[in-house]
Parts: sequence; structure tokens; C-alpha cells
Amino acid sequence: MKVLMKGNEAIAEAAIRAGCEAYFGYPITPQTEVLEYMSRRMPELGRAFVQAESELGAINMVYGAACTGARVMTTTSSPGFSLMQEGISYIALSFVPCVVVNIMRGGPGLGNIAPSQGDYFQLTKGGGHGDYNLIVLAPSTVQETVDLVILAFDLADKYLQPVGVIADGMIGQIMEPVELPELKEPQRPERPWALTGARGRQKNIITSLFLDIHKLEQENLRLQRILADIRANEVRYAEYMMEGAEVVVVAYGTAGRIAQTAVKQARAEGLPVGLFRPITLFPFPYDRLDQIANSAKRFLVVELSAGQMIEDVRLAVHDRVPVSFFGRMGGVVPLPEDILAEVKKMG
Repeated sequence: MKVLMKGNEAIAEAAIRAGCEAYFGYPITPQTEVLEYMSRRMPELGRAFVQAESELGAINMVYGAACTGARVMTTTSSPGFSLMQEGISYIALSFVPCVVVNIMRGGPGLGNIAPSQGDYFQLTKGGGHGDYNLIVLAPSTVQETVDLVILAFDLADKYLQPVGVIADGMIGQIMEPVELPELKEPQRPERPWALTGARGRQKNIITSLFLDIHKLEQENLRLQRILADIRANEVRYAEYMMEGAEVVVVAYGTAGRIAQTAVKQARAEGLPVGLFRPITLFPFPYDRLDQIANSAKRFLVVELSAGQMIEDVRLAVHDRVPVSFFGRMGGVVPLPEDILAEVKKMG
């Protein structure tokens, strides 16, 4: 089924078609359309929708519903995601699956409702307290948003962990044609750990509280084994015009989308430029960038921030080749011509 949809509405419908059984959220621009869409569609389908009293309430409702074995999701935007950090940390060590979508806006502080990528550190480096990481998926189109939201539910189930989808206000607001999978009744996987009532079996206990230090260490080691599996098996990225590229532009999401046009323009002028676009921000594609550094002469990292992903790029290439940066902040979105001008400055 192919339809024209706004990014935020596509996120909501993708979650529904992925089998989302319960949605909890709180309105915050520029993701409020997800909440509005879910408020209509979920009751139509006999599924649970709750507008929580705050983002704190929403993430803890997600936690509770996830413990029953339901497929659950919340969405928010940057300040709201900050409020959810404690709950996400609880969920990570409780080993229950859920999906959290962050449609980023300008910051710090209240900032504005324009597109930004200033939440990279918060999503990829844990955010909340303790030793954990979210799987973080970064779409650059509305279609990819649909595909990655569906994937997020599957990865959450596979690893029993919260999965983040990170986009920005531009992707949330633009309209594009998308292919949607068939709508089916939710099919819940077998979940022997879920809190479904203990009649006829031993009771299940889901918690992240372990006062015995050795028990807490064992739970942390279990989590680290899961994260190691994720690093080994879930790296995703896209490459564009990388054949013979001497200058490699590295960008994700909206910045990656704009950079693709800049790379196309550069190639039309005979410049050997390519685009590397991480799709998983955690796990980050360190190994592939390390390989590319064997032939590339320079890297240009483009972000809608003061520079956050650039640290991972530098780690990946081990300072073997120069890594430059071009970024805009406060919701300012560069044009392809701006990125091309930065490429030409590199010589």
C-alpha cells in the first residue's frame, strides 16, 4: 500500500503495523502529530492509548506495559527525552522491550521547534545512569522512518532492550510517498518472563533493583553480553558514490539527506566525493569507516549541531586522515551548496 504521509504520522502508522499494542505519550512539538494520530487510530483498533500527565509518566507507563509482554512505544522531542532518561535506564536492566522515538528540536534548554541533531550524545552514549546503550536507528526519509520503526520493534524483542529511533523536526514534518506493510492483528512472541499472573507457575519478578553487589554485577555482565551481540550483528549504514572517493562526507538523518545532493553536485563537477551515512548510531559503524580510511584522503562530518558524531568518526579512523567539521545549530539547516563549499575548501 503506497500513500502520501507526513513523517510523524508515518511513524505512528508504522508502529501500528508493527503490532504496537499500547502507546503512551505527552504532546511536545515537533512530534505532537504522532500523539494525535495514535489517539484516533489506537482506539479504533481496540488498542491502548494514554496521554500521560508528563514524559515521566509516559516512560513509566511504557515500562509497566512492557513488563506484561505487550509491544509498546512512546514518542517525544528533545526536552521530553531528557525527562525519560531515568525510566529508560530502569527498562534497560529490567530486560524488557520497548521503542522510544525522539524527534529532535533546537536546544539546549527550551530552544525552539526547528530541526536539530543536538541529542546525539544523549541517545548514543546512554543518557541515563549506569552502563547501558540504546540501539539507535537514524532514518533520512519518511520511507526509511517507516522501515526503521518496524525494525525497532523486532530488535527490541530480539534483545529484550529499549530501542531508540532518532530523527528531527524536518523528517517529522515533511510529506513523502511511503509503502506500508499490510495491517494485521498484533502477534505477540512467546514471553515466559512476562508478568501475566502466576497461576500454575512460579511468579516472575522484573526489577532493576539488586542490593546484593555481586548479583547486580551479574546482571550488568548479562547486559554487556547483549550489547556485545548488538555491536557484532546490528551495524547498518548506507554509501553513496563511494567509488574512488577521496573526500568522504559523513552525515546522518536530515544532514545525510542534504549531503547526498551535495555529493551528487560535487561529482557533476568532477570532484571525487562520496557519502557515508550511518543508519545505526549505536552500534556505530567503526569498522567500515576504518576500512574507508585506507583509501580516502579526507573526511568531512556534517551535523545539525556543534559536533557530536564527529567524535565517533575520529575514533573510527584513528587520526590516520584529517577529519573536518561543518555544522549549523539552533535549527538552521544548511543547503547542499553550503556543504559543497566546505568540500571545496578542503582542496
